[in-house]
Amino acid sequence: MGASQVTLYDVGPRDGLQNEPEILDVGVRAELVGRLVDARLPAVEVASFVDPRRVPQMAGAEEVVAAVGPRDGVVRAGLALNERGYERLLAAGLDEVRFAFGVTESFNRRNQGTAVDESLAAAGRIAERARADALRCTVTLSVAFGCPFEGEVDPDRVVELASRVAEAEPDAIVVADTIGVASPSAVRGLVQRVAGLGTAVGGHFHNTRNTGYANALAALESGAGVLDASVGGLGGCPFAPRATGNIATEDLVYVLEREGVETGVDLDRLVEVAAWLEEKLGRRLDGQVHRAGTFPPRPGRHDDA
Repeated sequence: MGASQVTLYDVGPRDGLQNEPEILDVGVRAELVGRLVDARLPAVEVASFVDPRRVPQMAGAEEVVAAVGPRDGVVRAGLALNERGYERLLAAGLDEVRFAFGVTESFNRRNQGTAVDESLAAAGRIAERARADALRCTVTLSVAFGCPFEGEVDPDRVVELASRVAEAEPDAIVVADTIGVASPSAVRGLVQRVAGLGTAVGGHFHNTRNTGYANALAALESGAGVLDASVGGLGGCPFAPRATGNIATEDLVYVLEREGVETGVDLDRLVEVAAWLEEKLGRRLDGQVHRAGTFPPRPGRHDDA
């Protein structure tokens, strides 16, 4: 790949934890964010500003943000699915709003309770408000490669929606393989087309069928400047029961560094975060590097063997 750069978003504190059966208290969630910041992640999804009755794992979003506090040089992002959520996020003092909607009617209605056109309009309003409020804004197109209800997704439809999102001038558009069905060639084709719209492009990949890391590299090669990942490989999709988590941040950092891509992340510290989170959740996480260790081994680290 040569010497290049990418901005990594760790979405574990939000997209990862919201799919966990355990509900971690505010202090632990804030500590997770702090540990990720200490590992030099440039951007972290801190919380989700949705109805806690629907997503109890994300209750107390404002308290988490307050406990994290401002962090110089780090983008603290949050998810909002409507304007009420945006107003909560803005009042909490985060740096970026992330708005997501599904590109298929079936998925979007089950996930957000609205038609795609309604969510598209909301995305435009939130992007405009964020610009006026001096917040960054990212819009994610979920199930961009395949839907658990409608099957294959026509890339022309995704590009059409992305072009309409781009009219609102968000800072980035992320294409998401929410259920982990994409292949590298499909990712290359879609990312190149969305990049041609003139807005920064990102990728969000799940490793359900063991293609997530190849897809992330394909996205990067095709013009993506932002990649989402989740510490330990946390995450999943509540509407696709067999869908596994996001690609693991530490595994992604490892392969990117081996490919000569600069991330700025302290991989050793990130490995320690994944091991700490395993203890907090009381189960084995899907990531590989925090168990296998970094390479070459770092003197004095626990993974030297």
